[in-house]
Amino acid sequence: MTINIKTEEHIMLIEVDRPKKYNAMTREMYSQMAQAYYKLDQDDHYRVGVVYANGPHFTSGLELTDWSDVFTGGVGFPLAPKNEIDPFYMMSDVRCRKPIIFAVQGYCFTWGVETMLNADIRVAASDTRFGMLEVRRGFFPCGGATLRLPKEMGRANAMRYLLTGDEWTAEEAYRTGLVQYVTAPGKQLEKALELARRVATAAPLGVRNILKNSRTAELQGEKAARQDIFQDVARIMKSEDMKEGLLSFIERRAAVFQGK
Repeated sequence: MTINIKTEEHIMLIEVDRPKKYNAMTREMYSQMAQAYYKLDQDDHYRVGVVYANGPHFTSGLELTDWSDVFTGGVGFPLAPKNEIDPFYMMSDVRCRKPIIFAVQGYCFTWGVETMLNADIRVAASDTRFGMLEVRRGFFPCGGATLRLPKEMGRANAMRYLLTGDEWTAEEAYRTGLVQYVTAPGKQLEKALELARRVATAAPLGVRNILKNSRTAELQGEKAARQDIFQDVARIMKSEDMKEGLLSFIERRAAVFQGK
């Protein structure tokens, strides 16, 4: 397997593991990652996912020799009809309902940037070099960068890199809001896991509904999000986790949530 799933309590670790090829993504790796996202979404044991890569680089990009016929055919990514969630969020409206945290280092090119754009929290080592290289290879990004990078970095900042294929640094990514933390090299996964543990101890129903409502606002507008929010809050207020949250406050202890 070149995409491995590991578990730490309520955290799913999704490991990209093809370091000898600079973690270049094949179609098989895409399918494995889509299956991991589906498992994270469906398995109630998991409350948060962390995506990271072995080796000095997160990824050098796609294995283009394995993908050229896919893109030439104009059909998009090879998402299976069942048991997969597209990590690019391009092939359907289905999203993973659990938070995802990315930890990146070294090269983080093309698909690395585009899947990271769908993550909820992003951590980069200071040696990270981001890049959307497609215009240097003869085509253009089709995994979501044209849709989402302008929203994350600001339109002109995004165009500066999309139109030139130039690389940018971790410091620039932090300045423009693309990443939330910059760590010393080798410390990015440690920081991502620290954040994941904080998320995993929070109320799972509350976390899931934060994602649900913010995504409704992003995709359908604030009006749609306002229509749902109070019904969702009313349902959560009746949960066992809400009772535990109140009791832990009264008893001055950390809450232990069950996602019920």
